Amino acid sequence: MRNIEYDEASPEVKAVYDDIMATRRVDWINNFWKVLANDPASLRRTWESLKQVMAPGALDPLVKEMLYLAVSASNGCGYCIASHSAAARKAGMSDAMFGELMAVVGMASETNRLAQGWQVEVDERFRPRR
Repeated sequence: MRNIEYDEASPEVKAVYDDIMATRRVDWINNFWKVLANDPASLRRTWESLKQVMAPGALDPLVKEMLYLAVSASNGCGYCIASHSAAARKAGMSDAMFGELMAVVGMASETNRLAQGWQVEVDERFRPRR
């Protein structure tokens, strides 16, 4: 799919682009959104969902970006790894934090697969109490 640049975008897409730039306090639109703009309804829906999920809440912005980065690494999404690494660094992630995060991601991936492969039964004390 091709990137939809601001100057060629429909009014509906421009409105989303304007909101992205205002919310993020930037003067550019990254390629993820430009490609999603090929389907304006998906662009709008995805932006609104992302904006809501990543808004200030019980988790601080750095934690949210690091979680996003961890999931992106687990899913093997190079674009998302690059994008959310930059966002996490902007929010305060250091090289040491990145290294520990990737160690946790790697360890969790390994132990998750071992537990799945061995079909380990969940301990009774780990189950939620109702």
